[in-house]
Amino acid sequence: MSTSERIVSTPLSLPLPGCGRRKFRAEVTRQLAELQDGVCSRTQLRALGVTRDDVRHEVAAGRWGIAGAQTVQLSTGGATAGWRSAIWETRGDARLDGVTALLAAGLTGWNEDVVHLSVMAGSRVRPVPGVHIHQLRSRENDVVGDPPRTSIDWAALRAASWASSDRAATTLLAMAVQQRLTTAARLRRLLEEAPAIHRVAHLRVVVRDIAGGAQALSEIDFARLCRQHGLPEPSRQVPRSGPGGRIYLDAEWPTYGVVVEIDGSQHRAGLATVSDALRDNHLTIHGSRVLRIPVLGLRVEPEAFLAQLGEALRRGGWS
Repeated sequence: MSTSERIVSTPLSLPLPGCGRRKFRAEVTRQLAELQDGVCSRTQLRALGVTRDDVRHEVAAGRWGIAGAQTVQLSTGGATAGWRSAIWETRGDARLDGVTALLAAGLTGWNEDVVHLSVMAGSRVRPVPGVHIHQLRSRENDVVGDPPRTSIDWAALRAASWASSDRAATTLLAMAVQQRLTTAARLRRLLEEAPAIHRVAHLRVVVRDIAGGAQALSEIDFARLCRQHGLPEPSRQVPRSGPGGRIYLDAEWPTYGVVVEIDGSQHRAGLATVSDALRDNHLTIHGSRVLRIPVLGLRVEPEAFLAQLGEALRRGGWS
């Protein structure tokens, strides 16, 4: 029996006193249906004394449904029903992993049609439609949750590693940190000891960006990006008089009246947005065009942001 197939009552093989077989089936499966979003495995049913004939009777009567070779639908399925079924149907020691584990842990704002599971390499599992089974050479032991899932930090890194693109990988890591499922510091520590995983170099840079915010600008090398896109190089860390004293601009083209400020993740928190607004308003009043670029935006949409910068420079007289 897999770790996902708990038994919530003592095994029963006969109807409870004073009740017929139909009532018996309803009574012994009620707790499972409530705990498991309306689904159970055939292994669980057998342990409760529910036979194959019992299942056939309930299905024929339209009260239950068959949701797979190993999954029986007891009632309307909830959020975790599909994940549980995916684990049971593989018939292996599978657990939710990657983005599916993140969703199970509470990640919002991300849609994923495929269920991602992990098993140890060499495990005998059955392919299941809509399920991607990842075979891993090594796997940590700290399974959490019900249905069982990989710990959140590993799930975040694998979600990014298995993502369809660098952009999706960057977005997933940023969302996991922004929604406080994990921290950049924890991800960074894990990456230092991580085995070879897909796009590991990119993930290390992204995690540094998330952790360091605007201080990671030197890592991104904004001047190099400008050169690559045929734009003039900016002056960096330019001192100016601001509303609260001296301020330093991330990048400025004084000849063309353009300023670029690189926003790290900390710019979305607390009173940072207030000070940013005062700073931007001051620069605008004094004739500068201010563009704000999220540091992760330079990872996932550099062409779009550099195109906007080019337009601002041209409006200021650059050609």
